[in-house]
Amino acid sequence: MATLDKIKEAFGSGNHAFLKELYGNNTATLSAKVNDYIRLIEKFQSLYGTQDVELFSSPGRTEVGGNHTDHQYGRVLAGAVNMDNIAVAAKNNINTIRISSEGYPEFKVDLNDLNIDEAICYRLKELGFQISGFDACILGGVPEGSGLSSSASFEVLIGAIISHLYNDGKLEAVENAKIGQWAENNFFGKPCGLMDQTACSVGGFITIDFKDNTNPIVKALDFDFIKTGYSLVITNTGGSHANLDCEYALLPQEMKALANEMGEEVLRPLSMEQIIENIPTLREKVGDRAILRAIHFMGDNKRVLDQVEALENNKFSSFLDMVTASGKSSYMYLQNIYAQTPENFSSKMAEQGVSLGLALSELVLSGKGAWRVHGGGFAGTIQAFVPNNLLDKYISTLEHVFGKGKCHKLFIRSKGAVKVEL
Repeated sequence: MATLDKIKEAFGSGNHAFLKELYGNNTATLSAKVNDYIRLIEKFQSLYGTQDVELFSSPGRTEVGGNHTDHQYGRVLAGAVNMDNIAVAAKNNINTIRISSEGYPEFKVDLNDLNIDEAICYRLKELGFQISGFDACILGGVPEGSGLSSSASFEVLIGAIISHLYNDGKLEAVENAKIGQWAENNFFGKPCGLMDQTACSVGGFITIDFKDNTNPIVKALDFDFIKTGYSLVITNTGGSHANLDCEYALLPQEMKALANEMGEEVLRPLSMEQIIENIPTLREKVGDRAILRAIHFMGDNKRVLDQVEALENNKFSSFLDMVTASGKSSYMYLQNIYAQTPENFSSKMAEQGVSLGLALSELVLSGKGAWRVHGGGFAGTIQAFVPNNLLDKYISTLEHVFGKGKCHKLFIRSKGAVKVEL
């Protein structure tokens, strides 16, 4: 625990080694984050009065490899980004959790009568971890709808707070992720995979293999993104996600339909050779688009292995080539760049922001970076790895079309959900 005066003294010393791991070396950015923490501490004291507090940070995440592979028990590559949710927290000795998130009303959890509605605390107690009351003020820096998984970041932030306040920091990062996933599955009813929570909790680049879907294998990669001379830029190309549920649902449905025709539940046990051999029959049974989507899965699932190998051996240019290859596969084979179903076709065909963003990215970056759809697709965000000497040109080009503030300059940070060390 540290007092506000001690925290201000530590921040004022200018020795921000830990913060630089979270936010980079830019002086203006570091100053803004320090101000965010101090402002949040002052808000905490005005609400709860406690002098001794702890600081926490939990990053958003970006998917880098393996587009729509997780639901077929495939592989993914993801990274934690420097856009984060931060918290000021302290024990309160009343066995009630009180959380004030900026922009939302305070909510409380009574720990004397836990049920599944208090999902994270319920699961932590079930697994044998100590839980008790605390107060927290949270500032959300992972925008909703950005494709950076603000919900997963929040979930593992709460896990980190309880871990450090009451369990000596013993909650392992992957276990924290599994608890966050459990909460989404059981409280929110969202059948999400483990990628989002794991990337936010572990930090850095991680790869996850979902072959055993009940016990996925998570591997952290030792790679320093900041030294590459590139920035990661996420651009919100706009477009409404309304009425796109059918588009998203058809992706796994068509892949699984093809797998079922070949005697499997999902695509993972199959090979590209088996699919090609059976194409004449599959065309009649499931149609051409299902075959194309299966071809994408096979390519992207293998590509994740190659991306990991490239990062582990500092072959960053090869890694970039594969990011773009993944994006082109999504465009041509997975076909999740714009709406296609009959009910959306006439109203959505003129709205191709993702396609336009990818085209502009290629015009600016061809031969010098990488670009791909980010996340589910059909509308929303794209991802680009941009050489720092082209960063201003890239952002000005994209924001000229999609609007000021639509580009977010990020980097892959090495730390996941953590207590901030001063």
